[in-house]
Amino acid sequence: MPQNLDAVAVRAWCGLALDALGGAREEIDAINVYPVADGDTGTNLYLTVESASQAIDAVFTGLEPTRPTLAEAVRAMAHGALIGARGNSGTILSQLLRGMAQVLGADRETDHADGRALALALRRAADAAYQAVAHPVEGTVLTVASAAADAASGVGGDCGLVARAAYDGACRALDETPEQLVVLGGAGVVDAGGRGLVAVLGALVGALSGETVLLKTASPYARTTASGGHARVQAVADAVECEDLPVDAAAPAFEVIYLLEADDKAVARLRTRLDGLGDSLVVVGGDGLWNVHVHVDDAGAAVEAGVEAGRPHRIRITHFGVGDAHTAGAAQPPRERAQRGIVAVVPGEGLAGLYAEAGATTVPTRPGEPPASGELVEAIRRAHAREVVLLPNDAELRHTAAAAAEQARTEGVRVALIPTRSAVQGIAALAVHEPDRRFDEDVVAMTSAAGATRYAELAVAERQSWTMAGICQAGDVLGLIDGDVALIGDDTTRTARSVLDRMLAAGGEMVTLVLGEDVPDSLGEELEKHVREAHLAVDTVVYRGGRQSALLLIGVE
Repeated sequence: MPQNLDAVAVRAWCGLALDALGGAREEIDAINVYPVADGDTGTNLYLTVESASQAIDAVFTGLEPTRPTLAEAVRAMAHGALIGARGNSGTILSQLLRGMAQVLGADRETDHADGRALALALRRAADAAYQAVAHPVEGTVLTVASAAADAASGVGGDCGLVARAAYDGACRALDETPEQLVVLGGAGVVDAGGRGLVAVLGALVGALSGETVLLKTASPYARTTASGGHARVQAVADAVECEDLPVDAAAPAFEVIYLLEADDKAVARLRTRLDGLGDSLVVVGGDGLWNVHVHVDDAGAAVEAGVEAGRPHRIRITHFGVGDAHTAGAAQPPRERAQRGIVAVVPGEGLAGLYAEAGATTVPTRPGEPPASGELVEAIRRAHAREVVLLPNDAELRHTAAAAAEQARTEGVRVALIPTRSAVQGIAALAVHEPDRRFDEDVVAMTSAAGATRYAELAVAERQSWTMAGICQAGDVLGLIDGDVALIGDDTTRTARSVLDRMLAAGGEMVTLVLGEDVPDSLGEELEKHVREAHLAVDTVVYRGGRQSALLLIGVE
């Protein structure tokens, strides 16, 4: 029967691509030498596809018992990749998926796409990726994507045949990348981003045919099935570290990535400005939401340019470290692992700063966009410690955090997961953390402090709905205690006082208040005064949560 692409096949494709990139992540990281030899291309591609896969799963779950249309599935895939894109390679991959979605999702009513539509989608994807990169370079993932589209365009038949032709074309192009890009030839590797794209296209073939696809290439540097697996990867990594590569000694020192809400005209001006600040500029997206990636010396200027263009968020700044292309040849020893580290998920810039001051490695989040397990694993790696305490600070993240902890343990890190359900419980755990104490004792003390902290949150109702406290209307102030709506009010201060009184009725010694970005300092002062006058011998501490934090967080210990 003809193999055509529908929503179920798109979901299977994402799942298989995630599995393929997970299996090849270390190998792809090891051969990553361009544009910066920072050894994270495989990880970045994995995290990008993980975000796309989660977005598709959410669409299927949200529409049960029916299933989404092809348009809904491919648009979810592209949006998930856009908001979760990591690094230069992940950003380009998100644009490739967006280009495909523009073709495959054009007809919102159809339930499948045929081979001709898939070939057109691959062509649009490659063209969109070239347009997104400020200065395209051949011998990279762009070349591999274009070759895949070229191969697909000359094939008739169903999606299975088109996908197989695209995959074969991509494999051939991947083999030729060391001859096209001097830095690849010098290191004796194929392009890492192109290698990742081949894995993604192989997953597409698998989703349509049901077969397991192995990397088809003549290059000994990219063949995952070659003998010596890990030894070969390590040999390539050593070659990259020792090779005298032709890298510009004045290359930028920082990678800056952020999501940006802005219109097309503002983004056009932003491209021009960022192109003058650095290199490796990639701007992808559209319809008001963009993902910006650039390598610069002045990270602050790159962020300021985003502020002038619109509203940047999920800002991530990475300093290229020891052993990357910017320090090649420098005899610097690898950084020694710390004995113990803390990794915490935090909503809000102010809380992120507070946690960082306490020595934690933070994973920023925003409403409706929880971090994926791969992002937590990456944060555990960034903590660079033998022992790590993981604070998810959200009840909905318990399974994600558990998966991340399990993955990190397979990499030799001792991880303890403390099931904190709110950032204020994480603050309580941090307050008793003692890195010089035995790991088990420290975890017990932190777990006890978190468990002894009741938590509450104030939020504004977005629509009329039923709650445990009755029916709320849009605009009502909701007081949630331990995750459940306990009060419905029409005034923030009065509702906050009532929530505090309920929580302190059972006793307490310390109140923690975290004010959201739009909440005035006067609210904290009013609540602190109320606690002082109405509840003797109870101390209060007030923090600013900043952007993306809740209206008000309350902790009572």
